[in-house]
Amino acid sequence: MNFNAVQAQSATNIVKGTIKDAVTNEPLIGVSIFLPGTTQGTSSDVEGNFSLRVSQAATKIQFTYLGYKTKVVELTPGESKVLAVKLESESKRLKEVVVKGRSRNYSNKNNPAVDLIRLVVDNKNKNRMESYDYVQYQQYDKLQLALSNSPEKLKSNILFKKYDFIMKNIDTSKLEGTAVLPLYLQESISQQFFRKDPEKRKTIVQAEKKVDFGEFVVINSYVKHMYQDIDIYKNNITILTNQFLSPIADLAPTFYRFYVTDTVVVDGQKLTELSFSPKNETDFLFTGKLYVTMDGNYAVQKVDMEVGKKVNINWVRDLHINLDFNRLANGRYNLSKSVFRSEFAVTQNSKGGVYGERTVSFRDFRVNQPKPESFYEGEALTKTEAAERHDEEFWAANRHDTLSFSELNTYQSIDSLRNTRSFKRTLDIATMFIAGYKQAGPNFEIGPVNTFYSFNPVEGFRLRAGGRTTTTFSKKMMFETYAAYGFKDEKWKYFLGGTYSLTDRSIFEFPVRALRVNYQKDTKIPGQDLQFVQEDNFLLSFKRGTNDKWLYNETYNVDYLHEFRNHMSFRVGFKNWEQTPAGSLEYYKANYTPPTEGNPGTEKEIVDHITTSEVRLELRWAPNENFAQGKLYRYPIVNRFPIFTLRAAAGVKGLFNGDYDYQSLTLNIAKRFYLSQFGYSDVITEGGYIFGQVPFPLLAIHRANQTYSYQIQAYNLMNFLEFVSDQYASLNLDHCFNGFIFNKLPLVRKTKLREFATLKVLYGKVREENNPANHQDLLAFPAYATGLPVTYTLDKKPYVEASVGVGNLFKFFRVDVVKRLTYLDNPGVSEVGIRGRFKFDF
Repeated sequence: MNFNAVQAQSATNIVKGTIKDAVTNEPLIGVSIFLPGTTQGTSSDVEGNFSLRVSQAATKIQFTYLGYKTKVVELTPGESKVLAVKLESESKRLKEVVVKGRSRNYSNKNNPAVDLIRLVVDNKNKNRMESYDYVQYQQYDKLQLALSNSPEKLKSNILFKKYDFIMKNIDTSKLEGTAVLPLYLQESISQQFFRKDPEKRKTIVQAEKKVDFGEFVVINSYVKHMYQDIDIYKNNITILTNQFLSPIADLAPTFYRFYVTDTVVVDGQKLTELSFSPKNETDFLFTGKLYVTMDGNYAVQKVDMEVGKKVNINWVRDLHINLDFNRLANGRYNLSKSVFRSEFAVTQNSKGGVYGERTVSFRDFRVNQPKPESFYEGEALTKTEAAERHDEEFWAANRHDTLSFSELNTYQSIDSLRNTRSFKRTLDIATMFIAGYKQAGPNFEIGPVNTFYSFNPVEGFRLRAGGRTTTTFSKKMMFETYAAYGFKDEKWKYFLGGTYSLTDRSIFEFPVRALRVNYQKDTKIPGQDLQFVQEDNFLLSFKRGTNDKWLYNETYNVDYLHEFRNHMSFRVGFKNWEQTPAGSLEYYKANYTPPTEGNPGTEKEIVDHITTSEVRLELRWAPNENFAQGKLYRYPIVNRFPIFTLRAAAGVKGLFNGDYDYQSLTLNIAKRFYLSQFGYSDVITEGGYIFGQVPFPLLAIHRANQTYSYQIQAYNLMNFLEFVSDQYASLNLDHCFNGFIFNKLPLVRKTKLREFATLKVLYGKVREENNPANHQDLLAFPAYATGLPVTYTLDKKPYVEASVGVGNLFKFFRVDVVKRLTYLDNPGVSEVGIRGRFKFDF
């Protein structure tokens, strides 16, 4: 074959140019360009430019774009060409575009959709509200919960069947093919203010209204946390206690597929429609569409997205988010409306469920209109005096959206429902099982029911009965009491306390300002410190190993708690504490010498009890903290903000029989770190120091756990009383991979299990002045009857334990295999253990 002929045949030319809309003259991004009958092709970039190398034999080039007429341009063989292509819009527009993943062919390289997303990312900072020096606007917030099912099933619901006034509220317009029955609704209208430097936000609530179920049900705080604000410009978006990567996050092209699927013109502004979907369907990502302005700002004008069915999230059958942005006079865009809809069900195939919807709308945007410095002083959230007293005429005139008939009727119908005797009885029973309290008349409730019976080595079989007054008795004052009896030690234990609110609010309502006084005579395990759990809970009666070293405590407590709306708080108090050893625990001076062969030893100098009188101060700062109020505790809802707790105490010798002078300081810092698709880590650091000479019961007895329940802030393979310190530092790291590994395993990912890994490290020591080996007048460290020590110091090396676990078992349980890594030679220790934990989480 002739070499020159082969060279001529393989020679190529360049065809390049721009592609624009024939009417608006705007460049078109992502136009498909190819040579008919070949596999050669390319697409236009974000400025409508293209360049394609074609063979000498090419005679035609074709331009195809969704929503536009296909255009074919003739080429002269062997000739390079520069084209100015104009595409005409088709009169018939597609209503919906379904983009199916093409994993084999998809690439970020030379992808105009990815190029456009990167331009959106590059311009995020200037398109956010925080780019302005000052912003103010009015915000209307509506949140509702409803039962969802077929109309026939809702009408036959056994709980509401006999309440005709409730059944009239059934709405068939919310969900296609499904009816909803509204049960909860809350609305608010507020003025929002933002200052960039120094950054400050202020909210003035002008009107507020919500369904009130009474003290039986606390909904507001937890539901508001579930339906948080959606900011598409943030890298991570928190939804239902999980974080999802935004489709315009910095790393979005790594995890998402993007396609240009349409161009539209809205109010004279050209927009490019981008469809996006996860590269891995099980990752915490969205599927949907977003519309980007092509005016050089590359701002988001609209978002419509949902969470896929394969994402490792519990209870959620459907979740949609719609965001709309309006154009301001300066050409920039602001969020005008956010709608967050979700439907919860036990399983994906369940007919019935719970429907939730939060709608937030924004009006009267004003930018760069400064307020005086004094305006931002004081509390960040305030409420006008008339906020909760507006009538329906006010709401009808000021709501941003008109309520439907069923929504409007929800307030009245639920108010009627909660006042019916049968519904009160139903809630009473439900409260007993969930919160542990049972009504005993309008002014008193009995509980907690899970403490009525328990057992332990010191008391044997233990019975307890108690209760407390309700807000019906007094909104500002609560009395609480119990009595317990141990059938082995044949001793009575009891508690009596009272709390008084120094505000017009309940003692539970944030921000709290309350005075508490109580007296308690009861047993306790030294070093056991449980969070949000009663120590005499029946399930915690089951313990591993030997745990017969207890205390009889008699304490008098007085403290005052003052919380501020910025989530700073302080607590000051006084505690007089008499502790008497119980079980096999003894208090005796360290000058005791046990008898040996040829040596009679010395007699134990027994100390019957020790008494301390202690003044306490606690400072706590939990910025942006949310919590759910329960019957026993106020449970913090973990977010990305840290929590700082500083505690100081001073023992005063001679005050109310106090035996010792000492001072102590403890600092605890807790924070959750979100790592996007890699899950999150809960990190807790703590350090403490005790000043002065004190016996071992007043040292830091490190938090041990001999139950089979996994405790986050305790050492789960440490024995009670095993380690003490007068100075220490600790680090607890608990990481949840949120299914990042399991979701990629073909069979395992269907289970929606989640992986956990934990590391706990504790450093500590006891100074010479507090070591009984050096000071014979101190109390001796506890020992077994054989003479082996029970209690140790951490002078030689840190205590370390680690665990790996599997969570989301049956959607409720986490099981960890815990390995103890140091001090394995101490008597009675477990090197490996299995611990379980109940946890409700989405």
